[in-house]
Amino acid sequence: MITPAQKLSQIFSYLPEAEQKTLLDFAEFLQSRAPQVKTVPAEPLSIPRPETESVVAAIKRLTQTYPMIERHTMLNETSDLMMQHLLRGRAAMEIVDELEALFEKRFQEFVNRSL
Repeated sequence: MITPAQKLSQIFSYLPEAEQKTLLDFAEFLQSRAPQVKTVPAEPLSIPRPETESVVAAIKRLTQTYPMIERHTMLNETSDLMMQHLLRGRAAMEIVDELEALFEKRFQEFVNRSL
């Protein structure tokens, strides 16, 4: 199923340059009218990793560290890592390392989309 953002991106890509500008101008106009648009930091917050940390605590910390990443887009991957820890007995530290890498990867994807 295609998301509204994907559909809008698809429409935008098919438009000639002049119409793309018009669509962008209109989107910015709508944004300016929106009540209290939540601002999200462009850079990760500096929340240090404790020496020992549970997988759940790591997910919470990383979610706070990377508020620009939409949580629902990572649900499958974080759930899979959590299950590997709980059901397969993988070490928490190993899973947290993978979570760190996953969040960093998603942040880099966010930065690349923003350019």
